[in-house]
Amino acid sequence: MIWVRAHKYMIWADPYKNGLLHRHVSYQFETPMLSNSPLFAPSRFIKVTASMNPQQPDPPKKRVLVCGGGVIGVCTAYFLSKKGAAVTLVEQSSIACAASGKAGGFLALDWCDGGPVSSLARASFNLHRSLAQELDGTESYGYRALNTLSLSVTESEKVKRGRKSSVPEWIDGPVKSPRTIGMTETTAQVHPHLFTRKLMEKAVAEFGVEVVTGKVKSVETGVGKVTVLVEGGGVFDGDAVVLALGPWMSKFELLSSLIRVHGLKAHSLVLEPKDVDAISADALFLSYLPAHGGQPMDPEIYPRPTGEVYICGMSSQEEVPDDPEQIEPNPDSIRVLKRVAGTVSSHLGEESRVKAEQACFLPCTDDNIPVIGEVPGMKGCYVATGHSCWGILNGPATGAAMAELVMDGCSTIVDLTRFSPARFVRK
Repeated sequence: MIWVRAHKYMIWADPYKNGLLHRHVSYQFETPMLSNSPLFAPSRFIKVTASMNPQQPDPPKKRVLVCGGGVIGVCTAYFLSKKGAAVTLVEQSSIACAASGKAGGFLALDWCDGGPVSSLARASFNLHRSLAQELDGTESYGYRALNTLSLSVTESEKVKRGRKSSVPEWIDGPVKSPRTIGMTETTAQVHPHLFTRKLMEKAVAEFGVEVVTGKVKSVETGVGKVTVLVEGGGVFDGDAVVLALGPWMSKFELLSSLIRVHGLKAHSLVLEPKDVDAISADALFLSYLPAHGGQPMDPEIYPRPTGEVYICGMSSQEEVPDDPEQIEPNPDSIRVLKRVAGTVSSHLGEESRVKAEQACFLPCTDDNIPVIGEVPGMKGCYVATGHSCWGILNGPATGAAMAELVMDGCSTIVDLTRFSPARFVRK
C-alpha cells in the first residue's frame, strides 16, 4: 500500500511503501492509522519536489453536485470523482433504495441494437465487465455471465412427460417453445442493490465523494455557479449539478414542464428455493397465458448466485409517491407472480421461502429514450434519467458519459446528441 502526503508544493513519499495513494484519501483514512506508528517519523520519509512552478498552486477541483442515489446518480458520481471532480451526492433516503435496489439486474449486449439506445447499451455492457474486474464483482455483487431462454407457458396445460434437452431440469412446469435468446457472451447479471452500493463505497473510500442525506428542494443556476437547496436548510454550492432523480424528476417543478418523465410501477418477488443448488444460471423470459381467459403476460425470472430467484412483472401506471419508502406492492400483483413462479417450476412453489415482496417505479419518457445532457437555458445544470427497465444496464456508460460532458465539455464514450434534453424544447 502506498501513501502520499501533500504539503504546500511538495510531496512526501514513504520509501518503504510501493506506489501512491490519492492525497484526499491519505488525509481521511491513512493519517490516523500512521500517526502513532514509527513509520510516521519525518526521518523515515524522503522529500520529492513536485514538477511544477512553486508560485502556481494546484488548480481547485471542479465541484459537482449529484442529486439522486440510484444507479445513475452513483455511476455519475463515481466517474466524476475518478476524473478528479470534488463530488457531493445528495439522496433523500438511502443509496439504491428504489428501483436500483429492486430491479432484476439483467444485462444484455445487443438487445437494443437497431434502436437509439444501441451505442449506450453496448458501451455500458462492456463497462460492467470492466467494473466487475476492478471491484471483484463476482464476489461483491454477484456479477456473472449467463444463458437466457425464451419460453411459452400456458397455465391450464398439464405437464407433458419427456423433457426437452434445451430446458434446464429445474424448469419442470408446462413450458414449450424453448429458444435461446442470449449466451454467456451477450447476457449477464448483477445484484443491483449490491452493485450500486459497492460502487458508492468505492467512490467514497478512494475518490472522496461526500454523501448527504436530504431531499432536494430547489436548484439555482448563475454565472459559473449552481446552488442546491435541501429541505431542512442545507445549502450546497458547486460549479455544476447533475439531476439523476429517476421518476422523481416529475416532482421537480423546475424541470417537469420541460422534461416529461413519468413512473411505471413494477412488481417483483424474491424467493429462496428449498434446494438452491438445483437452480442453474439461466434467465427466463416468458410468454405466459393465465388460465380462465386471463390477459397474456411477459414475466421474467432471474436466478441469482446468492441462491435467490427474482421474479418480476405486473406493471401499471400509478402516481409516484413523494417518498420512495412509501412504495408498497399491490397484493394482487404479488399473488400473480407467486402463481407464475410455482407454475414454471416446482422449486419455486409453496416450499420456497419468500425473501421479498416489493415494487418500484421505473423512470420513463414519452419517446422511450433516456434524457442525458445539459438542460437548455440552465448553464451547468445537467440531467440523467428516463432509462426505464434498462437503468442497471445503462448506468455505467451514462455515468461515464456524463462525467466527460461535465468535465471535458463533450462525451467520447457515447454520442449523447440523441439523448439531449433539447429535444423536448418546442420549436
